[in-house]
Amino acid sequence: MRSDVITISSRGSHMDAALSQAEKVAVYKELSHADALHLRLLAEEMMSMMRAIAGRVDGSFWIEDADGVFELHLKVRTDMDADQRATLLSASTTGINEATRGFMGKIRAFFEPAQGVPLFFDVSSPDAPRGMHTNAVWSMGVYREELRRSMQQKREGAAEAWDELEKSVVAHVADDVRVSIMGRDVELVILKKLG
Repeated sequence: MRSDVITISSRGSHMDAALSQAEKVAVYKELSHADALHLRLLAEEMMSMMRAIAGRVDGSFWIEDADGVFELHLKVRTDMDADQRATLLSASTTGINEATRGFMGKIRAFFEPAQGVPLFFDVSSPDAPRGMHTNAVWSMGVYREELRRSMQQKREGAAEAWDELEKSVVAHVADDVRVSIMGRDVELVILKKLG
């Protein structure tokens, strides 16, 4: 099943309709009260992330399910190219995007095309892979395993990144989070088995 597609904006329009859509899906699929709350919470986290995206962008939100696995989709065509991002960052005292701190900050970074890096380190560092923003796929499960290895290797910043992941609502409620980037199109998918 695929729900209706709701067009939402980073300026906040139609986000209530997206949350209402999550509630309608829960009723239609006869989810328990707890499962319905999980679905709504994940939709709220997506809408919160959409509000935090820089620039004026519109996106599409919908929910799909198959065999009890629910997928919340948020697809956005970013309006910030690499030159615009560089100009914006040059206005920062440090020259880096401070918003990429924390687990959800790292996911939000995918919506800025020059930051599509599937690791926990500072995406503005000279060590960050270049060119990954054009076609990339990121998964929370892979991220978690990378952090575990980094903790074992005692890499700088690994403990802080692990702590931030552990504090994330999405990391605790979702079974997986995937971000895929194709040019300027970014799609966030949160997966959760319910029912």
